Amino acid sequence: MRDRRSELRTLLNDWDFIGVFDSGGRVDEYDCMIEPLLLRLSARADATEIREWLDAEITGHFGMSPDVVPTKVMAERLATWWHTGQDSRTD
Repeated sequence: MRDRRSELRTLLNDWDFIGVFDSGGRVDEYDCMIEPLLLRLSARADATEIREWLDAEITGHFGMSPDVVPTKVMAERLATWWHTGQDSRTD
């Protein structure tokens, strides 16, 4: 599970929806999202449920509007990553 936490941290830092990630220093800004997401994903939450949680977290915890944060794509990415064991990006 430790690897999954690390992978999820990387995914969240890559997403960096508030623009504060610094690979040379600040890497824990989104750690508050790791455990709740892992719980939901391990309970088989789908992309819609993940998106709803992300929207609520972005509003309640980060004080932002989900209208300006692309949660749909990230929720789909997270669900695919969890269920297939790999990131769905096509870089």
